Parts: sequence; structure tokens; C-alpha cells
Amino acid sequence: MERAVKLLNVLLDLLFPPKCPFCRKVQDVPGICPACLKDLPWTDEARGLRELEPGLRCAAPLWYEGAVRTGIRNFKFHNGVSAAAPLGQLIAQVAAERFSGEFDTVTWVPVSARRLKKRGYDQSRLLAESACKLWGVEPECLLRKVRDNPAQSSLKDAAARWRNTRRVYRPAGNAEGKRVLLIDDVCSTGSTLCACANTLRAAGAAEVVCAAAAFPAPEKTEKSREKKRKNRLAFWGS
Repeated sequence: MERAVKLLNVLLDLLFPPKCPFCRKVQDVPGICPACLKDLPWTDEARGLRELEPGLRCAAPLWYEGAVRTGIRNFKFHNGVSAAAPLGQLIAQVAAERFSGEFDTVTWVPVSARRLKKRGYDQSRLLAESACKLWGVEPECLLRKVRDNPAQSSLKDAAARWRNTRRVYRPAGNAEGKRVLLIDDVCSTGSTLCACANTLRAAGAAEVVCAAAAFPAPEKTEKSREKKRKNRLAFWGS
């Protein structure tokens, strides 16, 4: 059986050789090619960690622009599931660097049952599973999405994104007393991660920290920061 599995893997590599998730160049081993490792838009020490709301931090290794945006969109919307492994490894690395000793379990931002059926996979779950492989553990399903709301990427206004996450997530499993690393693909306004983190806290989680593959490009972030702050105040006051 082991020999048959190895032979199958060889055949699959010949038919579908591994490609870099960002530039799509064929390479000898799965992962990110050396050129992209050098040239990707990496976040820096100061801007790779953000406070989404008081007491909730998120870390990300990349800026969501150029090849990163193309690669993540291909992974998320066009069945580019092979990107889960290298992206998950980047998330694991940034989480270990930023939150070492601060979490004891890992979960993800879930998609709705309807979207899961249509897409065939939950991209954030794949990222969480990939990250956890490096630590020799399994992620826990601690959240479920109970409403198939419009995709956040379809909403350009930050206030609309915050409203769109209301009453969408419910607890699943047991979060009581756990320190949770919550994983998502992209952290834009932070509304989805905040909604999920608040659900986990309400279910008894002792601590929640977040990690994503990418943050919005810095120039866009700087221009919209004040607007987002005002939108949040208006949202929570509604």
C-alpha cells in the first residue's frame, strides 16, 4: 500500500507539477518559489500587528496587493487549494513570532453551509489545518456560521461590513477557558474577526488572538483608518 501511494504521488507530480501560489511557476517542490520569497510585499515589524478592537490583536505576514492578492483570490475563489499549505505555513510562522505562549488551541473563521457546498472547501479551515501541521496538532471547530450573508469582499463600505457580520456566528464545540488562535485568509476591516472573537469570548474563551495571510495594502489602510474608526463608533452606537 505504501509503495502504491508513493507511485500515485509521483504520477500526480508529473501530471500536476507543484507551482508557486503567487507567480504560478512550476518548481521542484511545493511551496513559494525563491523569487517570490524575496520580492513579495512583506509586512514589517511595526505594521504586521494590529489592534482590531481593544484587547484583540491580529498578525499577518503579507500585504494584500499584487501577486499576493492574485494568489489568495485564486486560492479562495478558483479552487487553488494547493496554496493552503504555503499560506498556512506563513500564518503559523507569524503567529509563533507574535503570539508565542499566548494560545493553546487553533480555530478558523467558518464559511456558511451553503457557501461550503458551492465552493467545496472552507479556505480558512485549510489554512488552520496547514498551520497546525507544523505544530503537530489539529485545529478545533469552535464556530459555525448560521447565516449565509453577502460576501464581505462584495461590500466596499466599512460600516456595511460591520453590519454584515451581526448575528452571523454561533459557538460550536467547547471554548470554555481556552486561549484561541483564530485564523482567517485576509483581515480587511477586521469586522469578521471581531465578530468571531466576540462569539468565542461569550462562549467562555479566556483569550483570543488572530492571524491572517494578509492585511490591506498600507496606503489604503492609512487613508481609510479614520473613516473606519468613525464607522465602528456609529455601528456600536446603533
